[in-house]
Amino acid sequence: MQWTNKGSALLLAGALLALAGPLAATTASGAPGVSGARTVPRTAPAAPAAPADPAEGPDPIDFAVVVDQSASLADKDLARETEAAALLVQGEISERSRAAVIGFGSSEKRGQSPVREVCQLTVADAAGREELSHCVQELGRRDTARMGPGTDFPAAIRQAVTRLTGAAAGPGTGTGKPGTPKVVFLLTDGKLDVADSPEYGTDRESRQSNGAKRLVEELARARAAGVQIWPLGFGSELDRAGLTAMAEGGYRGACSEIPGSAPRMRVVDTSAEIDKALQETFAAARCARIAHGTAGKPPADLTVTIPPIATDGSLTVAKHDPKVRVTYYDPAGRKVPVRGEFDGSSFEVSGENGPVEALRVKNPLPGPWRVHIEAPPGHGDREVAVRAIWQGRLRSAVVLDPASPRAGEQVKVEVQMQTRRGVVITDPRQLADLSVAADLSGEGFEPVTFRLADDGKAPDAKAGDVRFTGTLTVPAGATGALELVTRMEAPGITSDRRPLHAVVAEGAPLVTAALTVDSDTVHPGATVRGTLDVTNNDSAPHTLRLALADQTPGAELGVAPATVTAPPNGSTRIPFTVTVGKNTPYGALGGQVTVVDTADGDRTLRGALLNVRVVEPPTWWERWWKAVTGGAVVVLLVGTFVGIRLSFRRRRRDLTGVTLELCQDGRSLDSLTVRRGQSPGGAFAFAVDEPYGAPATLRRVPGGGSSAHVLRRTGAGELLLRPRGGAQVPVRPGEPAGLGDHELVVRGGRPAPAGGRSTPRFRPPRRTGGGAGGGGAGDAGAGSGRLTGTDADGSPGASADSDHLF
Repeated sequence: MQWTNKGSALLLAGALLALAGPLAATTASGAPGVSGARTVPRTAPAAPAAPADPAEGPDPIDFAVVVDQSASLADKDLARETEAAALLVQGEISERSRAAVIGFGSSEKRGQSPVREVCQLTVADAAGREELSHCVQELGRRDTARMGPGTDFPAAIRQAVTRLTGAAAGPGTGTGKPGTPKVVFLLTDGKLDVADSPEYGTDRESRQSNGAKRLVEELARARAAGVQIWPLGFGSELDRAGLTAMAEGGYRGACSEIPGSAPRMRVVDTSAEIDKALQETFAAARCARIAHGTAGKPPADLTVTIPPIATDGSLTVAKHDPKVRVTYYDPAGRKVPVRGEFDGSSFEVSGENGPVEALRVKNPLPGPWRVHIEAPPGHGDREVAVRAIWQGRLRSAVVLDPASPRAGEQVKVEVQMQTRRGVVITDPRQLADLSVAADLSGEGFEPVTFRLADDGKAPDAKAGDVRFTGTLTVPAGATGALELVTRMEAPGITSDRRPLHAVVAEGAPLVTAALTVDSDTVHPGATVRGTLDVTNNDSAPHTLRLALADQTPGAELGVAPATVTAPPNGSTRIPFTVTVGKNTPYGALGGQVTVVDTADGDRTLRGALLNVRVVEPPTWWERWWKAVTGGAVVVLLVGTFVGIRLSFRRRRRDLTGVTLELCQDGRSLDSLTVRRGQSPGGAFAFAVDEPYGAPATLRRVPGGGSSAHVLRRTGAGELLLRPRGGAQVPVRPGEPAGLGDHELVVRGGRPAPAGGRSTPRFRPPRRTGGGAGGGGAGDAGAGSGRLTGTDADGSPGASADSDHLF
């Protein structure tokens, strides 16, 4: 049945009255002397939980999934609700959270109850998630004998609030941490319908009206107990105004100041969208993020990406059929265990034997995760979807400058962040929409809040370096201890909120210091330089201690010297170094260098954040590639030059195409042309044959030998003739040269270079004996090893020694 107009009006009016209840007022004016600051609220409906140390993982929440089981739901819609509820209880990222699952309808006759608690409030650790995976399936079995077909919202909210606030929680529910957020996720397809529930009155109209009033009362109770209500509706018969009133009637606190983290109503068109919408709602409620992966039917490989900033997450697999088997692979392609530790991450799977499976990962490796799904025959007809719910829990390193400020003095605050895995956040894209603020409290003034920015505007040094900076003036009334807490808020991101303690300085400090550390990229084993400037106004020297704080886990850092002395009545500059150990992990280093005055009760004078990135040492090739490449280029050029020279010389020496003509008494007897390959090394060996009764002929002598004449060409292109057993003499192309009883004319040869040595013109040598052309005993060349003659001018012929010419 539907609400009557009167009932709806009563509900909305009650919700508005509830919202106008005793909420804490925020003072608009800031504390004296604080520019842009505001007074922190002193009261609140429910105190927020003190954030846990990052090592403990994400902050827990206590939540109840309340599911409509009224008769208006079709079986397929109820199945969708059941799977959506399973996704929430399996995908919770904190093992310290507690979850309950409650079905509801109405009570219309004896033996019926409007609520059915299928899962008691259970700690969502390994054993608890397995229990939740089993008990949540009871939602899909509707018991009409024990639950009526109506929609009793007041009873459902009352049951959930009672369980979450600890009253009659039952055994095995664990102990909730004070201040832990409490959230109700309510799934429904309809409207308030208690017209047939006798407990609300004697007739249908009064029952509906009384039910609306009771709902307002239960919402006020939830608000007083700090319980948020997140309604999710589906279908076409919804009362959107009623769902909005429920969201606004519960506790209006939020997990952060990020828009969207306060309770709100959401509606989807069909039950097919419930699982996706409910996970998105859940992520918004607990300041987490959701990454939607791919979907497909088995066998298939699905993927979902976890960003670098994530420190805790759960991969949820809506497989529908328990027979579907899932295997998980990290971004490095390695199969990860379903339970235990691996490469700095811890894993824990649950729901393997249910329709929804989840792998909880602590310190996940960032990047695309692969989820492989398989199914036996007959069990792979439904589409499987994978998603990841994650949260980034950041550590903060805070520098207060000066470290001990005076009342009324302006101070600068600088914050750097890193993940639990030790990854320093350096990419501003990972921190989109991040808001950073700091709260300063202490003796003698009201707490103040101020913002920090990374916009490059003073006092921030550089925009986008993920170092957030801000200033404030310490209130004039500050008298003693100070406590500074930074808050980082963004979708899916929370911070550790560790306090930084300081003390208000009285009067002018005797010792002041300035500290700088070089920004550098180094290899393991290297050092980074820094400078300490100290002014000591005291009459005695002060011993200062240099130390490291907030180091990246696993980093092997050292500072030297560890102590320095500031001489009295003067200023001094002291260099120091930060040593990066050989086993320090690669990446940006987190932490800071601090200087402490040991003579002043270990008062911190100054701190400076490290801005150092450790990179892998270069390989031999990376170190020497320029020299090797340059040397190779030089060798190549020299080799090319030498090769060209040698090729040119070979071409100059080559006798291919040269014709040798044998003459006697001015007439040609025979000719012989040098063919390709017949003049190795620029030399051509030949002989003169004188057959009996026939003219002499020329014959090539392969391989040469002592019985052959040799014609050579030098690298400079000069022709030289060495008669058999004689000395070499120059030869000009086209001019005869003596060869025993004959003359040899060389044609087709290259002329000698201009300006080179002059080549004598020879006349035929005198014959002293021996056979013609054979170089017999009477041949001067054969007898003496030298060939003699006369020059054109009649002077004695030149002689050429073979060894001298070559």
